[in-house]
Amino acid sequence: MGIKEWVIPQDKVFFDLFEELAANVKLAAEHLVYLVENYEDVKNQCHKMKQIEHKGDEITHSIYQLLNKTFITPIEPEEISRLATALDDILDYIDGTTRQMYFYNIENTDEYMVELAHLILKSTKEVEVAVADIREIKSPNRIEERCIEINRLENLADDVLGHALQDVFNRDSAIEIIKFKDIYENLECATDKCEDAANVLSDIAIRHS
Repeated sequence: MGIKEWVIPQDKVFFDLFEELAANVKLAAEHLVYLVENYEDVKNQCHKMKQIEHKGDEITHSIYQLLNKTFITPIEPEEISRLATALDDILDYIDGTTRQMYFYNIENTDEYMVELAHLILKSTKEVEVAVADIREIKSPNRIEERCIEINRLENLADDVLGHALQDVFNRDSAIEIIKFKDIYENLECATDKCEDAANVLSDIAIRHS
């Protein structure tokens, strides 16, 4: 990297990478919805999800590499690191829960998994919009609206999880209870991670508006 690159903020590159990562997270959520609604050929579907997750890891690695090489950043280095980690965490939970369904060898998904997957997808769409808005923050209110909606969706996921756990504990098989409980909780955790990303985005919007 030359002197010019060290002195001039790498605004465009950072924001391009963040938008690419947010889009990849949303793609994973879309694939999750497809999987729970079309629960077949699960091994191959998990392989496709892993490819999406690998792509996310590559983008996240590129963000950290650029951060280590850039003298002046468009937002605080800590904010860049926190946002990259938060987005990567969403992706990890989506991928991890998908693999869990396969390794646990569950025969079918259910209404709770479908509902949670849709809430994850809605949340990632809001995250994607908010990430795009930090490129040029004209008003923090627009980003804050997205963050409030993500919080609302996370609260809905909490409610779905509660109902799912109520039902699953009525099952006779202890093994099924453990399997389904883990999957429900990890799907809900993905919405928690969306909320974590929203909190980072809200902090960025307030600090830089």
